[in-house]
Amino acid sequence: MKKVSLGLSKDRPDGSLDVARLRSRFPIFSRPIRGKRLVYLDSAASCQKPDTVLDTIDRFYREDYSNIHRGVHFLSERATVAFEGGRKKVADYIGAKNHREIVFLRGATEAINLVASSWGDQEISARDEILISEMEHHSNIVPWQMLARRKGARIKILPVDDAGDLRLDMLPDLLNDRTRLVALAHVSNALGTVNDLDSVIDEAHQRGVPVLVDAAQSFAHHPVDVSALDCDFLVASAHKAYGPTGTGFLWARSEILQSMPPYQGGGNMIRSVTFDGTLFDDPPWRFEAGTPDIGGVIGFGAALDFITQIGRESICAHEERLLTSAVDQLMQVDGLTLIGTPRRRASAISFTLDGIHPHDAGTVMDHEGVAVRVGHHCAQPLMERFGVPATIRASFGCYNDEDDIEDLLKAITRTKEMLG
Repeated sequence: MKKVSLGLSKDRPDGSLDVARLRSRFPIFSRPIRGKRLVYLDSAASCQKPDTVLDTIDRFYREDYSNIHRGVHFLSERATVAFEGGRKKVADYIGAKNHREIVFLRGATEAINLVASSWGDQEISARDEILISEMEHHSNIVPWQMLARRKGARIKILPVDDAGDLRLDMLPDLLNDRTRLVALAHVSNALGTVNDLDSVIDEAHQRGVPVLVDAAQSFAHHPVDVSALDCDFLVASAHKAYGPTGTGFLWARSEILQSMPPYQGGGNMIRSVTFDGTLFDDPPWRFEAGTPDIGGVIGFGAALDFITQIGRESICAHEERLLTSAVDQLMQVDGLTLIGTPRRRASAISFTLDGIHPHDAGTVMDHEGVAVRVGHHCAQPLMERFGVPATIRASFGCYNDEDDIEDLLKAITRTKEMLG
């Protein structure tokens, strides 16, 4: 195994990241884009992968590959230990009391669908209400709409203000004796708003209402601890935390998981099967039908090792400095409008350029080697709230630095010269 270069400088009293060393751990940054240095500002969509993650996955498939749980031979035992070790790493990372509270799925989207289909189908009835916010990703809107349509329930919306912060003053009036669930993003994928979940969860729990937290955007960029949050469900994806795609998880309180029926049927989630009936396994395996993404989970564990070795606090502080600097400099650009100016921000900044469609801007920036996300970011209701069809979004990871911000500004200038 390669020795990990942590990207920390002992000579720096603030413990800041040595980004040049960190970037060297990501093979993709050695590749020029259209003859220019890659400036990757799309980590909110998906993070790049460090060599330790790539090497771990490669080594698994080359040296240790086997199916898990059902084999007694050497390779199966090694693969099972590594896979279940990934479960424990996720549990430790989010402060879960028991690794059996972690259910592996394809990502945060499938995790929300699992809750809606399993927990929701037995807990939501006609005229019940589910509260979500105006800033949610479609993944935290559509599954609840589908559930509400099946059950005759109602979706209620917690608005955001002009700055992009939740209207928490409206929360008490939106919660009532028909509210059965509150489902909110920890961090907005479109605006970067860090939501005050403590207030929301406390208010909901006072009324006996469980809370689901979509941590897809916060998981790699902001402290996430289910014990401290005191939430009831939490979901996240590996690929937004320097891990592989196709892997994510649901965390839920043990007593809730025990009460939930299976989401899908198949192998690996049963204790016994006869033609007269089936006895299902305990959580989490009850919800993991079929052969899972074994290599993905093992790679996910390697990604969490990578983040932990660098230090979540160091990554968070580094990205906060970059965000502050980027916002300050973008505000000085003529014809640029920031979409949302929340009190607390993590990971992402959205903006528009006067008279220039975001898709055209993104195309020009790409030719300058700058990768940004353009579009509605799977948050169309939020775009409608701010009166824009789409935005340009720049989002950061541990591998970004001030040079990337400088190149972003140069790309914006070039875009205005060509299209403005």
